[in-house]
Amino acid sequence: MTATGLVCPLGAVGATDRAEVGGKGASLGELHRVGLPVPPGFVITVRAFERAMRAADPGDTIGARIATLSGADPAAIERATAAIRGQITTTPVAAELAAAVTAAYLALGADAPVAVRSSAVGEDAAEASFAGLQDTYLWVRGAGAVLDRMRRCWASLYNTEAVSYRLGQHLPAPAAMAIVVQRMVDPRSAGVMFTCSPTTGDRSVIAIEGSWGLGSVLVSGEVTPDSFVVSKVTGEIVRRSVAAKARLHRQAPDGLGTTAEDVAADLRERPCLDDDEVRSLARLGTQVERHYGTPQDIEWAVTGDAIVLLQSRAETVWSSRPTAPVATPKARPMDHVFEQLGRPSVLKKGS
Repeated sequence: MTATGLVCPLGAVGATDRAEVGGKGASLGELHRVGLPVPPGFVITVRAFERAMRAADPGDTIGARIATLSGADPAAIERATAAIRGQITTTPVAAELAAAVTAAYLALGADAPVAVRSSAVGEDAAEASFAGLQDTYLWVRGAGAVLDRMRRCWASLYNTEAVSYRLGQHLPAPAAMAIVVQRMVDPRSAGVMFTCSPTTGDRSVIAIEGSWGLGSVLVSGEVTPDSFVVSKVTGEIVRRSVAAKARLHRQAPDGLGTTAEDVAADLRERPCLDDDEVRSLARLGTQVERHYGTPQDIEWAVTGDAIVLLQSRAETVWSSRPTAPVATPKARPMDHVFEQLGRPSVLKKGS
């Protein structure tokens, strides 16, 4: 970290630093540490958030206001959270933090395009993933714009959807948020990858979904993605489905933010990945899963000839379920045979 502890390089943090850099920051730092392909960047730490919140909320009233809300009253949640977000986004950034963020941003390159991504403490935890409920900003340029999006990310901890989710799940009020700032990539295609089947929990396969352009087009639900299933055992692509992909998200023409466009007619029904890319993604997914020791939900992008990983979190649906044994242990090996012979599915008609 820097001397102030407000900003640190992405490669300086890892899985044990969630309390300081949030779920996303810890995951990306861990991937960077073990040599997996991650875009360069830095983290604006929880310490920076806490200092900013003391300035924005000197009376420490926000938590008390949230505690009075009920998940059954969405209008009250919307009114309260809008006021809280305004309180955060209009508070000036402290000079020390502005200087630290500006220096870290310029180290990525003058006028470098970056992604500014929320990294809440508790986000992407195995027991309750609420990734996507806080803000992310793409194709941000300039230190001033980064500082503005930083405050918007902090405020998004109190988005109506995020607060409603926490109330509905009876989760405690959020502790804090860090911000990940990464050099932007301009992907030809992007998507998600699950290192177990998202429909059955089968851990012998990797499921990949993708489309043209930025992965935000999948999050928005504007396209049906291409899908591929790869066997971890043989490395073969055992199933594929190529969708008609009519829309994509890409960098806006002015270089600031993103825009949605129609996909060129000759690309709509072409796969967004070739077979070598599918297999390369599957190998990366296997590496990530082996490192963490549990099935993962991974965001990826293909840019030029390179694949980069944009996030990895624990898969929260199947990985938490106990795996039942294939067969109950028997006293004698032949008892297993007799059990199978007694099942209706293997009995012959008339027997």
